Amino acid sequence: MVKSKEEIELCEVKVESPISVPKPFVKKKLTLVPLIFLIFFEVSGGPFGEENSVKAAGPLFALLGFTIFPFIWSTPEALITAELATAYPGNGGYVIWASEAFGPFWGSMMGSLKFLSGSINNAAYPSMMTQYLSVPTRFNTLVICGITVLLSFVNYLGLAIVGWFAVALAVVALMPFVIMFCIAIPKIKWRRILSLGKNVHKIRMNDWPTFFNSLFWNLNFWDNASTLAGEVENPQKIFPKALFSAGIITCLGYLIPLIAIIGALPLDQDAWEVGYLATAGGTIGGPWLKYWIKIGSVLSSVGLFEAQLSSSSFQTEGMANLGFIPALFAKRAKWFNTPWAGILLSSLISFGLSFLDFNNIIAAANILYGLGMLLEFSAFIRLRYKYPDLARPYKVPGGIPCLCIMCLIPAGFVAYVMTTMVITKLVVFYITAGLTVFAVGNYFVMNLCKSKGYIQFITKDNDKQAVEKESTEGQS
Repeated sequence: MVKSKEEIELCEVKVESPISVPKPFVKKKLTLVPLIFLIFFEVSGGPFGEENSVKAAGPLFALLGFTIFPFIWSTPEALITAELATAYPGNGGYVIWASEAFGPFWGSMMGSLKFLSGSINNAAYPSMMTQYLSVPTRFNTLVICGITVLLSFVNYLGLAIVGWFAVALAVVALMPFVIMFCIAIPKIKWRRILSLGKNVHKIRMNDWPTFFNSLFWNLNFWDNASTLAGEVENPQKIFPKALFSAGIITCLGYLIPLIAIIGALPLDQDAWEVGYLATAGGTIGGPWLKYWIKIGSVLSSVGLFEAQLSSSSFQTEGMANLGFIPALFAKRAKWFNTPWAGILLSSLISFGLSFLDFNNIIAAANILYGLGMLLEFSAFIRLRYKYPDLARPYKVPGGIPCLCIMCLIPAGFVAYVMTTMVITKLVVFYITAGLTVFAVGNYFVMNLCKSKGYIQFITKDNDKQAVEKESTEGQS
């Protein structure tokens, strides 16, 4: 049968180099709604943890903090994430950005700092769950171990499952605060909203670092979802929508309980500690609401753990694909297609650190995260200068001078938070300094292992060989 000219041209178009068009590894399954709530749990997980801000600085400053801080910190971070995650939609996120901007050393540093920060941060959640559940001290180790193993297994089952699991957890965890707000409306005395609480001049100097550290911890990690970009369906369109939606949910999730409790109840500033939200809910709505909030706090910790573990594990896959860490971390589980080695490593680190002091855990995680964010701001500006014509499906408005100003304010805040934590907690300085030295040494040790062939790494050469082998086997 003789083919027409159009059929011949169509056949010729379909024959392409196997190297220039690699076969996709897996169909992307993460859609808009689960991505919104994964980002929500990466950042917040609900109002649990905001109590310290009221105790440290009083009702008015707490409300102002959770109203203003998202604009000076969360918004720039989310905008940067939206631009770079859509320009580089692959697993690894900020590791790819730093590597493209400054080279492999800084890409490796970014990966190490953010991975350690995430794993350390995740160590807090099983410990928080034992506090919420009032587990006897003698059973703490056993319960923390069981929680870590169980939640790691859920993560192993796949990102799509974790994403929809996050949706269900968020609904159950946030709903009692919506109900509490509705019950509290008739009882709210709006003058209480403007209360400074303790006289500002009598607030101890170390209360302000606590206040700002609380805001920082409750509203950071917006960029963590970028490490999942390779698993998102149509990331160029979905990521900006998901970040905006998660931002609205996060801000309302903090402000609604604050307004309800501050406005409806007489102020007892010293009572605002971890667990006070449930106590206040019981006073406003009754015992049933108190226990629902307690259950919600546990479920929120579950969601926080799952989201952070997903981000950390897919980050390690991205680092392995870039050749920064052994190829083992790029392998996926046969049944569930998840990066099992990254899940295992992050879970082991989190479990090992979960017995440290809670405040030291948070402070160390924040400093490492802050170092990574300073590098991220720099990479964002550098990529705009280095690749002005790069395809950016979402682009932050403004030229380089405007973007520098946008980054300068949150960078200054990061520097302040890091400095105050180092000054007030010397042990945190030693922990973070040691881990930073480890991150530097890790780059050179990995390069040595790669050059000597001690461990298998993914390189451009063996990538090409794998593609050519697959092509040859297909033709045969």
